[in-house]
Amino acid sequence: MEVVLGQQDAADWVYRGEGAVNLVLAYIGSSPALVGKVLRIQKAQRNGSKCANGSASLSTHECLLWKDNADLGSSPTREIAARLYVQHVMIPLLGAKHVDAGIPVLVSREFLESVEKNVLSQRPAWRVNAAKVDSLCHSALIISDHSIFPHGVLKAEPCISVEIKPKCGFLPFSRFIAEKNANKRIISRFRMHQVLKLHQKEISQISEYDPLDLFSGSKDRIQKAIKDLFTTPQNNFRIFLNGSLIFGGLGGGMDRTSFATGEALEDALKCLIQADNCLHTMSFLQLVSETIFKSKVLDRLLEVQKLDVFDIEGALHAYYDIMSQPCMVCRNLGEDTVSHRYASLHSLPLDESLKIVKDYLIAATAKDCSLMISFRPKGDVDPGSPVSDVYLDSTDQSFDYKAFFIDLDMKPLKKMEHYYELDQKIVSYYNQMVKPEHEPNKVAGIEAYNSVY
Repeated sequence: MEVVLGQQDAADWVYRGEGAVNLVLAYIGSSPALVGKVLRIQKAQRNGSKCANGSASLSTHECLLWKDNADLGSSPTREIAARLYVQHVMIPLLGAKHVDAGIPVLVSREFLESVEKNVLSQRPAWRVNAAKVDSLCHSALIISDHSIFPHGVLKAEPCISVEIKPKCGFLPFSRFIAEKNANKRIISRFRMHQVLKLHQKEISQISEYDPLDLFSGSKDRIQKAIKDLFTTPQNNFRIFLNGSLIFGGLGGGMDRTSFATGEALEDALKCLIQADNCLHTMSFLQLVSETIFKSKVLDRLLEVQKLDVFDIEGALHAYYDIMSQPCMVCRNLGEDTVSHRYASLHSLPLDESLKIVKDYLIAATAKDCSLMISFRPKGDVDPGSPVSDVYLDSTDQSFDYKAFFIDLDMKPLKKMEHYYELDQKIVSYYNQMVKPEHEPNKVAGIEAYNSVY
């Protein structure tokens, strides 16, 4: 970490976006080493707790959980642990071709405070209310800007990228799922969560998108999934032109879609897609679908998601054993025959309990990450480059593309109880709103629910 970003450097970094844990800034300065890079800065919640406090180390139980993963379990700070997690856990699982671990860089407190002021007006209000830049962090992470190609900002060639948040692509199969939650085995988590989000006014309408379509391996279903994401992007679908956001959901508080729509988006896509008028957007969505189908990039992501063998309804029991705490789930069930279902989990050796929880948290990362796919007109590709090519039949064009998984954050062990509570809330509310006599593969009752709200 030879570079140190100080207050004088803050003006060179502009707001790109953010998630629950990190703020993402894009570089607009002139340093050759930083052109085409983005900076991930950790945030701290305004209620006093940390999103991922850089000055704190892993908890004792987290060190135990990750003890077998290189130096991860002994990391002196969460910042270092987060980077090692991507290097030693996610890259072996997802492949180095599709993951960028980034490079840490030292940042001063003055830099972080200046960045906070500079980007404040661009951040969604609900994000500002929830968290601020963590000025106690000593470092941030520089990664390649995957919405452009290497050196793309220095050339005239256009680059159009799409960012997709796929979500969980399989139905849980754990025998530890309670009978009252049987809908989890037939309805995707995303679809059920949409019902609760609508009720809580986090979204304005139910999305037709179903992750099961995107992960299906069927070209027709993948095309449907991309079309559904485009129709209702929420915070799951965004389009960039030369690194600048031109279409997408801002997320939070009645989802809003910003920037180019309709004719404006059509015009923006003309620099890449050679199609008849009014067909550029449709052709671009076909290009995205074809790339996902051909690359099979989501196959490995699905394998990682499926490390969640026990579902949260099983993994939480292992969590309580690791923490040496009484199992609150079993206590609430009482000493009946149902609670005996979980006796086998509570009799496992510690190492097996650790594996269950570790696999669950790794799968949680894979369920919550994003996929960035960037396209440019086909050109010469350097040997060893992560760039591949794809042909779009409808426009008779070939494109270079690269696909990277981003937002591969390590999930805190302490979130296990939160995951369980949210899971139960989602299923419970879905069961209340959807009548069981409807077809199990449809989110029934949504039309009537929408008419009320």
